[in-house]
Amino acid sequence: MTRTSGSASGPVAHRPRATMKDVAALAGVGIKTVSRVVNGEPGVSAATAERVERAAEALSFQPDLIAGNLRRSGRRSMSLGLLLASVDNPFCAAIHRAVEDVAEERRVAVFSASTDEDPRRERALVAAFTSRRVDGLIITATAGDQTYLRAELETGTPVVMVDRPPVGIDVDSVVVDNVAGAEVATAHLLAHGHRRIAYLGDLGQIATARQRHEGYRRALHAAGVAADERLEIGDLHDADAALTATRELLTAPEPPTALFTSQNLVTIGAIRALRELGAQRTVALVGFDDFALADLVDPGITVVAQNPADIGRAAAERVFARLADPDLPPERIVLPTRLVERGSGEIPPPTDATAGRPARTLETADTGSRG
Repeated sequence: MTRTSGSASGPVAHRPRATMKDVAALAGVGIKTVSRVVNGEPGVSAATAERVERAAEALSFQPDLIAGNLRRSGRRSMSLGLLLASVDNPFCAAIHRAVEDVAEERRVAVFSASTDEDPRRERALVAAFTSRRVDGLIITATAGDQTYLRAELETGTPVVMVDRPPVGIDVDSVVVDNVAGAEVATAHLLAHGHRRIAYLGDLGQIATARQRHEGYRRALHAAGVAADERLEIGDLHDADAALTATRELLTAPEPPTALFTSQNLVTIGAIRALRELGAQRTVALVGFDDFALADLVDPGITVVAQNPADIGRAAAERVFARLADPDLPPERIVLPTRLVERGSGEIPPPTDATAGRPARTLETADTGSRG
């Protein structure tokens, strides 16, 4: 990799940003006239407006949208703050894009950041956004409760929670039925004959992880299958951790015949472990959350899919609805999930004690028996 800095012509000379006063001086008009032109207000002749616009262009003048909007009656900054768990996660990225699309229609900017599942970071980022007078907040909550947002609510800032429900405050939220989705995923594996179904879950502090574990347990109970804590591994928050956990499960003396992976990155780690062990065609898998290329691997990955774009759109539209009518009662919007069958979730359990064992484990056993 080659990196370069600077330029052949030397460093760029910096100068202060042009102000309305600078534009007024160049155009030969008063500051109020410049303000009227910039804000599209009446009372300025076409010739004068054109002179002001030429001066603004010559000076590369950019109006201070925040200051200008706050001075007007609406007190709007024309911006939203969006807090997601991690903007590089495909699920979060899809929410981000949908929020941006809705905001762009209204000429509103979206400032986004990642909490990295750190409650302190969440609060610091909220403070950073509100200090910049964003008009509304859309948050995937990490903190155990959101009572710290009451001051913002009292000043009229709309807050919408996405993916995870609010705790300690009564605000709008857009979520999916995680319990029902996980129940469907686990019931699907049970319906194909599996009884030793492993659960691989996200961080226990996350509400959705707890809900999906509950759905898994409910499905087992409904089928009369006792839960086995040896088959349940939580606090997996990335693909590497999930790979390690899956490998340990599948090389144990009594491995599971099926896996329910409750988050997209966890699913990816499990897929890698299955392929590493040569077990992708003998161990069934259903994941929660769809992801890119899930239909192109062999076998395709069966998932319980939620639509993050729908979540983002609904959240953004709720913010703008509340900006238009602050007295709207808080609403909880629950979006559905759907089971997408692609092959991995339809693999039957083994017909004998060894058929479901990972290929590399069997090779090791055969080598040892040759002693």
